Amino acid sequence: MRLRRAAYVPGVHSCGLHRSNQSYDGDPYATRKLTAGHPHIETSALEHFSAALEAAGDSSDRLDRWLACLDRLVDLTPPKRIIVLGCGARPVTLRHLLERGHEALGIEPVPAFLAAARQYLGRDDRILPGTAEEIPVGDASQDIIFCESVLEHVDSPSVSLREMYRVAAPGAVAVIYTTNRLRFNWRGRTDEFNIPFFNWFPAAVQESFVFEHLHYRPRLANYSPRPAVHWFTYTSLCRLGRDAGFAQFYGIPDVISPEDPAITNSVIRRTLLGMVRRNPWLRALAMTQLGHLIFMAKRV
Repeated sequence: MRLRRAAYVPGVHSCGLHRSNQSYDGDPYATRKLTAGHPHIETSALEHFSAALEAAGDSSDRLDRWLACLDRLVDLTPPKRIIVLGCGARPVTLRHLLERGHEALGIEPVPAFLAAARQYLGRDDRILPGTAEEIPVGDASQDIIFCESVLEHVDSPSVSLREMYRVAAPGAVAVIYTTNRLRFNWRGRTDEFNIPFFNWFPAAVQESFVFEHLHYRPRLANYSPRPAVHWFTYTSLCRLGRDAGFAQFYGIPDVISPEDPAITNSVIRRTLLGMVRRNPWLRALAMTQLGHLIFMAKRV
C-alpha cells in the first residue's frame, strides 16, 4: 500500500555522502563496485516498510472500496483468480482476498520481502518469487490483477503491462495504482521521494536524485532498492495499456459508487461527480488529479 512518508530533512556532507541510520567514513564504494548497490539497503527497506505498514493498521476498508469499484466492471462472486503484484513484506491485501474466499496469489521480487511475506501469511504456496515483467502463472489464467504502487518501480512499464495482459483472462481487469506526474500537493508530497515537488522536476534532475538515493543517500526514497523511476499521467497509462492490448479504461469518477462515504457525506462531491461523469471537458480536468488509479479491461 502507498503510505505517507516523513518529510526529509537534508543532512549531507560537503562531498555529497549521506547521513542516515548507517554512517560511513568516506566513500562507501572505496572497496565496493557501484553495481553492488548501497550497503544494507534491502535490510533497511524491510525495516522501514514493515514499521510503516504496522503503523498504518488494517487496510480492509480500502480494499472494500476498490472491490466496490470493481463490482461496476466485473462479477466478483468468489472464488476469483486474483494476482497481487509486488505484495510486499506484509501482504495485507492478499490476506484479505484469501479470507474472502478468492484464489489469490502474491508475487514479490525482493528476496527479503518474499521471506517476510511468507512468514506473515504463514504459508509459502500463496506467495511466489517473480516480477511484473515475468509473472509466474499461465496465459489467460487470472480474473483480476492488482498492481498497487508497483508500476512506478518496475524496470519496464511496457513489458509489465504486456505481461499483465498475457495472464489476464478474457474480460479480466487490471487495477493499477501508481504515480501521477500532474498531481498537485501544496506541500509537495509525492509519497515516493522525500523531496518536495519531486514529480514536477525535469527528468534529468529526477534521474540524478535516483542515482543519489541508490548509491549515497538511501533515505531519499525510504531505502527502497527499487525506487520510483516512472511518473505517469492518466493519458500515458491509457496509451501504454492500449499498446499492451487492453481495450477499455476507467478512472475513479467512472467507477466510484455514489454510496461511497466520501461521496454521500459531501454535497459538493455528489454534485461534481455527476458533472464530471457527463462532461468530457470536466472529466479530462479531473483526471489530471485522479489519474493515479486506473482500471484496464481486456476484451471478452
